[in-house]
Amino acid sequence: MFKGSIVALITPFVHDQIDEPAFVKLLNWQIQEGTDAIVVCGSTGESLTTSMAEQARLIELGVTTVNKRVPVIAGTAAIDTAQTVRLSQQAEHLGADGLLIVTPPYIKPSQEALYQHYKAVAKSTSLPIILYNNPSRAAIEIELDTVERLSLIKNIIGLKDATPLLDRTTHLRRSLGKDFLLMSGEDATAASYLAQGGDGCISVTANVAPRLCSELQKAWASRDLDKFAKIRDQLHPLNKSLFIETNPCPVKYAVSLLGFCQPELRAPLLTVNENTREKLLSTMKELGLVA
Repeated sequence: MFKGSIVALITPFVHDQIDEPAFVKLLNWQIQEGTDAIVVCGSTGESLTTSMAEQARLIELGVTTVNKRVPVIAGTAAIDTAQTVRLSQQAEHLGADGLLIVTPPYIKPSQEALYQHYKAVAKSTSLPIILYNNPSRAAIEIELDTVERLSLIKNIIGLKDATPLLDRTTHLRRSLGKDFLLMSGEDATAASYLAQGGDGCISVTANVAPRLCSELQKAWASRDLDKFAKIRDQLHPLNKSLFIETNPCPVKYAVSLLGFCQPELRAPLLTVNENTREKLLSTMKELGLVA
């Protein structure tokens, strides 16, 4: 259903308001560059600092602009189950094609509580749900047994795994079969993730180099391993540079260098420091992304 190169799209701001023209340009550019699906209102899109009304507008713009050319997946995570349900139902009403839901941050629910959380959200919507495991930011991991339990719920169709533990991928592929979606959430290991049994990457780097990210996935799918290795190595410095500081600070600045938006972030995030700016500019010049 969803696979390949999926961008976790930034949300451009100007004077602390959503820059709608910039957002529309980014959506169209991503499709032109070969991106397979688009996540709006994810953590890279600063969803936790946007209101429910702002998220509704972003999903609405995403759905109407993309117009079924590729799937639009809405991030609908919240700290509590009731708000996650409300956001998920809102996304379905607005025409999203799927949901990406990270574990509730900060409160560290047990594995049984996580299971009940996702089960309740899945029951509230008919949309396909991708679980999102990001223990470095949410402070809790979706353990393998919990993923396996949740996979038995009809509309829980996959997992975005933002951990360097690649053996999780092979374990889940063996236990869940070929139909359960396994997506990398770590650009630095996106290539390795494919070899471990993954289906693609929900990517930060695709904000900056969508064509290369798409071609990496397509090269693997066609088993053009020479091209795959070449692109893997090309992307490596950019993957590293985009995480020198907290995401999405570097990627927002990098996209501004492409001329699509301002590097503005919602507080408490700040734009990157001068050393990071210089590193990003140098890396992007090396890839031929900017002059």
